Amino acid sequence: MLSILASSESSSTSDKFVSFDVPGWVWAAFAVVVLAMLLIDLLVVHREAHAVSTKEAAIESAIWISIGLAFGLVLLAWQGGDAAGEYYAGYLIEKSLSIDNVFVWALVMSYFGVPQEYQFRVLFWGIFGALVLRALFIFGGVAILERFHWVIYVFGAFLLFTAIRLLRPTHDDVHPEDNFILRMVDKVVPSTPEYDGQKLFTRVNGRRLATPLFAVLVVVESSDVIFAVDSIPAILAVSREEFIVFSSNAFAILGLRALYFLLADLRNKFQYLQQGLAVVLAFVGIKMLISEWYHMPTFLSLAVIAVVLTVAIGASIMNPLPEGEEADVSTHGIPGRRTPHTGRRTPHTDASPPPPTAATGSGRTGRSAGE
Repeated sequence: MLSILASSESSSTSDKFVSFDVPGWVWAAFAVVVLAMLLIDLLVVHREAHAVSTKEAAIESAIWISIGLAFGLVLLAWQGGDAAGEYYAGYLIEKSLSIDNVFVWALVMSYFGVPQEYQFRVLFWGIFGALVLRALFIFGGVAILERFHWVIYVFGAFLLFTAIRLLRPTHDDVHPEDNFILRMVDKVVPSTPEYDGQKLFTRVNGRRLATPLFAVLVVVESSDVIFAVDSIPAILAVSREEFIVFSSNAFAILGLRALYFLLADLRNKFQYLQQGLAVVLAFVGIKMLISEWYHMPTFLSLAVIAVVLTVAIGASIMNPLPEGEEADVSTHGIPGRRTPHTGRRTPHTDASPPPPTAATGSGRTGRSAGE
């Protein structure tokens, strides 16, 4: 009886969202297109390791955003305006929440002193892993909501909690060495403190060892899990169609590397972005909590999110922080940041000091060996 009630309650709510059958070949074609874009980016555009300039990052960001927006037009022609509206709402939510992720990456790159020319390669694998993780989260989240509708209230309450947490930013230092997953990996994967170009693994005296880039990748991937816990429930507030949710996530995530190289130096230029993201999360959390009694039209959700982000960014640009002051930016993507420094070895590089992109954006200086 409980299962029948849960099923009927879920179906009544699901009817308020767009739903359509997606043939297997469409999923396969979409996966091939995404994989092809990743490979072109890696093997053609960024075949040679180099420091990405601001101009190059701006051009690439514009291209990735254009691709993401154009896919919404594909959905418009294929499934109509409601599907396109849900896609754009999901894309905007994921893109805006990802900015916080970009700043965390800058902190991690600075902490490990990753040379700027090697940052793209580790972020490529980070993006690839993020796509796989998001797919698991999305299909799992939709399945749970279809089976147990009451979980929507848990998601809504969690988003409100996250919004409150974002309104209480912390200046605590980030210590990736205190990341639980990284500590576990470090115990079983032999590693070297020396970089070997863009390689994640190298050979030293006949032994296969992980380079510091592997440690960076572990921190990047584990932090993305934390961000997915925030963003997936938020997107499920505006769409329950797996194809819409995944495609909006995928196109938002694909452009994150270019966005990182463009924005990592500009953290202090967005002092009100944190508050804007908190309002967005609170809005979608409330939307989830009241969904049983009132289903907010997709276009209205999209308009509210767009207006909040525009106001936050506009206010930040019009009222920049004085020189030398730090913006309050959450680092909630790094688990265990409040624990004391454990003395984990920090990679030594023979290269110059940490890259300006990461160091400037994070407000930290890179650590040297033996610190």
